[in-house]
Amino acid sequence: MEDREFAIQVAEILEGNCRLSAAEIAAMLEADEERVSAAIEAMEQERVIVRYGAKVDWQKLDEERKVFANITVSVTPERDYGFDKVAARIARYPEVHSLYLLSGGHDLEVVIEGDSMRHIALFVAERLAPLPGVNSTSTHFVLRVYKRDGDVLIGEERDHRLAISP
Repeated sequence: MEDREFAIQVAEILEGNCRLSAAEIAAMLEADEERVSAAIEAMEQERVIVRYGAKVDWQKLDEERKVFANITVSVTPERDYGFDKVAARIARYPEVHSLYLLSGGHDLEVVIEGDSMRHIALFVAERLAPLPGVNSTSTHFVLRVYKRDGDVLIGEERDHRLAISP
């Protein structure tokens, strides 16, 4: 269990900053660099660590570059497979950024990335909605991102309104 706990510590550090070296992580954990390297390699091989990358605030570079939509989908689960077969079909589309099984009124949430609202609307109408097992969809376009994956993307803008006192 110690190795699992150690791997979790390493993974949490990498998730916060994937640019840290094994030596830097070892220093943070007061551990041996070889042990850290071995833990990282094992997590990569087991696909615990799926990918490394940067989080980009596209609104600051070019807000028209990417359009995102959250689509809630109601489906009919398949016998012996539940929601997995429908989800696997949806996940194969390159437009699908993320896909989640939900509790509540809808079954799946699909995050779509497209070049325009029209592109996303056509994807939903021509590819997603007609899939066998898909009963209904509800599309919600992302107009502005304020916080993503724990990172605040809006500046520390000062509120210039006067304070209200009782």
